[in-house]
Amino acid sequence: MTNLVNDAFMQVKELVMTALGELVAEGTFPQEPIPAFISEIPADPKNGDVSTNAAMVCARPFRNNPRAIAQNIVEKIRLEGSCFERCEVAGPGFINFFYSPVWYAQVMQAVLDEKQSYGTTDMGKGKRVLVEFVSANPTGPMHIGNARGGAIGDCLAAVLEKAGYEVEREFYVNDAGNQIEKFGKSLSLRYMQILSDAGQAVAAKDLDIEDFCKEIYGEDGNRPEFPMPEDVYLGMDIIAHAKNYYDKFGRIAGEMSEEDRRKALVDFALPVNIEGLHRDLEKYRITYDTWFRESTLHNDGSVKEIIQKLKESGHTYEQDGALWFRTTDFGDEKDRVLVRENGIPTYLVPDIAYHYNKLAVRKFDKAVDIFGADHHGYIPRIKASMTALGVDEKKLDIVIMQMVRLVKNGEAYKLSKRSGKAITLNTLLDEIPIDAARFFFNLREPNSQFDFDLDLAVSESSQNPVYYVQYAHARICSVIKKLAEEGITVKPFDDSSAKLLESAEEKEIIKLLANLPNVINDSARNYDPAKVTKYVIDLATLFHKFYNSCRIKGEEEALMQARLSLSLAVKQVIANILDMLKITCPESM
Repeated sequence: MTNLVNDAFMQVKELVMTALGELVAEGTFPQEPIPAFISEIPADPKNGDVSTNAAMVCARPFRNNPRAIAQNIVEKIRLEGSCFERCEVAGPGFINFFYSPVWYAQVMQAVLDEKQSYGTTDMGKGKRVLVEFVSANPTGPMHIGNARGGAIGDCLAAVLEKAGYEVEREFYVNDAGNQIEKFGKSLSLRYMQILSDAGQAVAAKDLDIEDFCKEIYGEDGNRPEFPMPEDVYLGMDIIAHAKNYYDKFGRIAGEMSEEDRRKALVDFALPVNIEGLHRDLEKYRITYDTWFRESTLHNDGSVKEIIQKLKESGHTYEQDGALWFRTTDFGDEKDRVLVRENGIPTYLVPDIAYHYNKLAVRKFDKAVDIFGADHHGYIPRIKASMTALGVDEKKLDIVIMQMVRLVKNGEAYKLSKRSGKAITLNTLLDEIPIDAARFFFNLREPNSQFDFDLDLAVSESSQNPVYYVQYAHARICSVIKKLAEEGITVKPFDDSSAKLLESAEEKEIIKLLANLPNVINDSARNYDPAKVTKYVIDLATLFHKFYNSCRIKGEEEALMQARLSLSLAVKQVIANILDMLKITCPESM
């Protein structure tokens, strides 16, 4: 797995340490331990390709001027056999190294040889990671927050795979607990409204669901004859489920007890919703390895087992008839109820059981959750529970994701279908290309807020970042196709070709290509796919700049072939990234 930037950093360290060893041996500098020093890529290319502060950190132990130390080091450095052609002293004592044509050739050869695997690293070294994301409430359709969470989670999983981890994607289905009780209550109320005299009169008409809702509930969906309490779901999807149940089974549930009616309606509607989650997410190009149902934790005894384990940990106590978890022992702001006075566990217990299952039962090396900002306070109590249960809480990482504001025509945009509050994932994907959705939602670090410009997402211009990147790929394909029509084919790349790529634009592209493995590692380490989208935008920008400054067709044969190889390398890396992000990579636009 090639990483020529890291190789260069290692060479700098070896060259500097060898030079310092000689200087100490001959008595130029005292025999003092060499402090740790860094190598980095300077912000300004004029300051070299790799810079080190070695001389500056040695100033104190050597009791000497850092610039003088740097000058002595540079005079001792032997660059033969390295990837550098020269080094020099700059500023107060920095030592700057400049790549040789050999290094540029190695980068080009690595990209062209490794093809689809270029950029892959071994940072994860086969460690198993479970990425849980979206996990939308199955009682209703997915909203815009789920759209961002889906894009971030799926692309993060892809980045982790590229970094060498064994990754599994998981959706946690909350098919038990309070939300299902609320779902059943909502369905039952709507169903019984249909069975009323007014409801029957409307149900007898052949109306689609929107017209049915309008006639039975009025324009605002809040007809006085059918009042709805605050603790229910008011979306049109609830009405649709109740109507569909009535159309299929008639009045049968009206004869049942309230408990049985709710169960019958939930058993009818919940599978439909879960199937809808599958369908919408697959449309979004998201496929999960596992759909883990909360109900399994209740049915297999895991919830009861977790309560017992927490009792045995010594971090629980009883008060006012309830069982409490002393999360303040682990830094939480207050203790949390595990089991209510009525003996029913709170939502926290199955959540603890679920994370224990991930890390202690299925033994993943790392569990990563993508949560909305409203779950920020949830983090300390879940981590506290892992510690109390003897699980290393550092194995659980939670990525907090901020909400997105949709903007259209320069103004905040909401699509409210009756009481449906916000735009759904499915509706969003009908409005904008899936490529744009996946790319745009990863344009910013997950914990940052940003405006999603719906007009920009559908535009075919250089202002649209995903279009801009795709166009770079298509432009390269077009160049190669047109040359092929003239009988010109791309020849194998060799070291002599690299020596012809001397312009600043060409060298800048090659250095960026070389840095892809580090970008992948940085993105995986920080759980931030935006680092990858920013990288590919930068690469497209450099290519367009190169294309406008450096001719390909019409140049002398050797130079034309060198630039064609550079274009192919850029095309390969763009394709690698877009494929990783499950974004299409067109050959013509």
